[in-house]
Amino acid sequence: MITHPEVDVARLYNFLQYVPYDVTSGGLYTPSTLYAGYDLLHPESFHDTYDQQVYRYYLETGKIANNPYEALARSLHDHFVSTALYELLGCYEPCKIVGVMGGSAMSRNDSAYRQIVMIAKRLTEDGTLMVNGGGPGAMEACCLGGRLAGRNGAEVNDALRRLAMAPTPHDAGYIDRAFEVADIYRQDDYETLSIPTWFYGHEPTTPFATHIAKLFTNSVREDLLLTISFGGVIYTPGSAGTMQEIFQEAVQNHYLTYGIASPMVFVGRKFWTEDMPAYTMLQQLSASGRYKHLQLTLTDDIEEAVEVIRNFQKSEEAHRMKDEFGIKLTMGLKG
Repeated sequence: MITHPEVDVARLYNFLQYVPYDVTSGGLYTPSTLYAGYDLLHPESFHDTYDQQVYRYYLETGKIANNPYEALARSLHDHFVSTALYELLGCYEPCKIVGVMGGSAMSRNDSAYRQIVMIAKRLTEDGTLMVNGGGPGAMEACCLGGRLAGRNGAEVNDALRRLAMAPTPHDAGYIDRAFEVADIYRQDDYETLSIPTWFYGHEPTTPFATHIAKLFTNSVREDLLLTISFGGVIYTPGSAGTMQEIFQEAVQNHYLTYGIASPMVFVGRKFWTEDMPAYTMLQQLSASGRYKHLQLTLTDDIEEAVEVIRNFQKSEEAHRMKDEFGIKLTMGLKG
């Protein structure tokens, strides 16, 4: 017989005051809140930031919480952050929410990094909310594209030049360079949304995002990233995590889990047909009828990737999403 421990309300209340994160704030994070305590003149202060304090506590108390009060505290935290996330999404038409997936190991010097920046920049300028996982690499490039929306080519080149001086998280000055670019190219007209997780807390959260929904439970985070990308998902070179996201999205489209199917745009022909032939496999599965409702595009061209998303946003399906599905965003996909 399974027994459940009784919850001592007074003890729970005291416990919630003790944890080093705000359980019920109900708001999204920003770079300034996550990086509170960071001093650009002392890079070692990164370990004293709010974000890293929470991450250490998370590891100490177990990735799977070994205390029922801690498990409840994390669930409450993720619930209120998710609620705030849906409030933000309710400001956008469903087809105007587009995801970018790709590897965290991608260097700022990689040509694919620049491609992502330009794709995200152009779609953001169209009024699209670009969504990503909030870490380095392809995720950072997506947020940088949103940060540079409205800027000219010379400014884009300058930002990329500054970042290239510290191309990976292993290079000295990696975070400093990001804050330098974020300060030079401040953004008040466009938004981006990152959804990182303390499950991968060793990865620095990008300072380029305007809204950050950082969660404890990675499975919830992965599902959110793909579920809310109603306007399509753009896949850029990555590894195991990106592969997981490809087939998770393919399943949602195949079963029309939320009544819709969105474009899946693969950027990088050689990578997606030779190095990691996920596109080839999905194309074959779609042609055989084993996977249905897949809208697949393979390209090396920035303009084509952008145009696929734009065309979908103008489609009858997109209008149906707005009329029949938009209200569910503000309800957290309920009803």
